[in-house]
Amino acid sequence: MLWIKALHIVFIASWFAGLFYLPRIFVNLAMVPPGSVAERERLLLMSRKLYRFMTLLAVPALALGLWLWLGYGIGLGPGSGWMHAKLLIVLLLMAYHWYCGRLLKRFAHGEELRGHVWFRWFNEAPVLMMLAAVILVVVKPF
Repeated sequence: MLWIKALHIVFIASWFAGLFYLPRIFVNLAMVPPGSVAERERLLLMSRKLYRFMTLLAVPALALGLWLWLGYGIGLGPGSGWMHAKLLIVLLLMAYHWYCGRLLKRFAHGEELRGHVWFRWFNEAPVLMMLAAVILVVVKPF
């Protein structure tokens, strides 16, 4: 079980690196001046590669978490309210990941998007979700 936990943590940390950095690239994309085609294309290429890579990292992270939850019974039984809250955060993170993909497609199609300030705030969401998930897993407040 410790190997599964260790790998789960490694893949989660790697997935989060993408969740932290992709929206930061979106900030830069939102700030590209009109006519800066090369800069825009370079940022789009980086975004596409990162999104693909972070998706590949999310799959084993989620599979290993499912294995820990169902295979070893972590978070099952009485006093497991923390796990229900953590699973809600996982669903929110999956939705955030999906929405990043939608935003990337909109950038690629040149659709009008929000400004860089909105993306700066959007970039903070995974930090808050990670903080909540770690507190839930370590402290198990309920």
